[in-house]
Amino acid sequence: FYYFVRLCLDKILLQCVLQSRTLSGADAINALRPFYFAVHPDFFGQHPKEREVNENSLKRLNGYLENLQKPGFRSFKPTQLTFYVREREPNSSNVQESFSASGFRAVSFTLHTRDLLSTVLDILNSCSLSTEHVQSLNVNSQPHKEAKSTVNRPIKWDKTYYSFTGFKDPEEELEQAQRVETTLISWLDDNEASAVKKLKKSLPLRKELERLKIELSHELQLSDIRWQRSWGIAHRCSQLHSLGRLVQQRPEILKNVKGRTVIFTDRSGMSAAGHIMLGTMDVHHHWTKIFERLPNYYKLQKRLLLLEDRISQLLGGIQVIYIEELQPLLTLEEYYEALNSFYNKLRDSRLPFHPRSLRGLQMILESDRYAPSLHEFGHFMIPTVCDPAALQWFIFAKAQEARENLKRKEQMMITEKELIDTSTERFSLDRLYKEPSVSSAQMIDCCKRLLEESLPYLQGMHLCISHFYSVLQDGDLCIPWNWK
Repeated sequence: FYYFVRLCLDKILLQCVLQSRTLSGADAINALRPFYFAVHPDFFGQHPKEREVNENSLKRLNGYLENLQKPGFRSFKPTQLTFYVREREPNSSNVQESFSASGFRAVSFTLHTRDLLSTVLDILNSCSLSTEHVQSLNVNSQPHKEAKSTVNRPIKWDKTYYSFTGFKDPEEELEQAQRVETTLISWLDDNEASAVKKLKKSLPLRKELERLKIELSHELQLSDIRWQRSWGIAHRCSQLHSLGRLVQQRPEILKNVKGRTVIFTDRSGMSAAGHIMLGTMDVHHHWTKIFERLPNYYKLQKRLLLLEDRISQLLGGIQVIYIEELQPLLTLEEYYEALNSFYNKLRDSRLPFHPRSLRGLQMILESDRYAPSLHEFGHFMIPTVCDPAALQWFIFAKAQEARENLKRKEQMMITEKELIDTSTERFSLDRLYKEPSVSSAQMIDCCKRLLEESLPYLQGMHLCISHFYSVLQDGDLCIPWNWK
């Protein structure tokens, strides 16, 4: 009887302590403002790979936070996240992190907390961000040392409690989950039903999106309509409806778009690749101005092409290219300024490249690097601030390897497409695609290993090869390319 009374008192005490530490969803968002400011994808416009990693990690983090707020939520799995954090002043930290020369660092940590307060403290401390502002919230926040403990509970229950009540021991659950590495099969077992439900719900919107895209492309005689980021289907439909309304209201301003590609992105203008950018946060007035300026943009584009030819002549005939998938989405003006600055530096240095000695080779210009490098696809990645003498030596030293990589690129692209087609047919997928940050070599390796498996779960699904496991809001399954 004494043991039973003690058990009840301990349970009541635990509930009181936990209630005193309850954090609302709104409080959690306010507490995480410094974190969101440090990792928000919009601040990584010049770094597409890092931006995409943060977008994916934020989706998974939001899902984790939502689950914590669901009534009666008990079961959970430790969630490993990686973020690129904008660096203001380098700090040492106990978490796994690496610094880059680009003003940010990579931070990886695992969430396994069961309440919002501990989770918020975990995130802030893992990213070396201050937690002092959390104390001002209407919660009795415990020291972070406690928040970082194994199960984040103020009372350590005796093992006999779980034997007596039949409840699951969270410490044992956590240890077991950490011992068992997530595998593709186990993850599909847990997430297939959720993905199918979301996919079925999105099918009518997917059809609507395709209809709108075809109608607008035909009416405006566009080459393509694309999106820079992975917005949901409903969001994309809304953007196409907005463009459709503008077509109805001001058809005369759209006469110069024939043969062009429209990209919905974060800002309006013309991209370095010559595509029309429509900022999703801009109103029709801003879009109208962009369409009215198209003749001037086309003139600037001709000057840009001429500038690329002049750079090519100074560098022995090497071709200057712009690759959207690998470079930041620059405006035409930004790219022209970078090219012009680079051209002036080359012209003044008078490098002794033999005319046409580098014909057949390619290079892209980058503003966030300090040393030249050679991509696996054979093109040189040249910083705008690169020393001309160092540039000359590097190109001469790597020219033969670049030619070999270019030849290998053609075969790699063919192999990648064949494996995507074979995998799509083998698993009856509706669509198989990859994120831009996944290389062709990684995609090839992933598909080869997928084809060795029996995966009936994938029939009719949309499968995205990424760096993380996640289910997108419209039912797309995302799996890491190096799945186990």
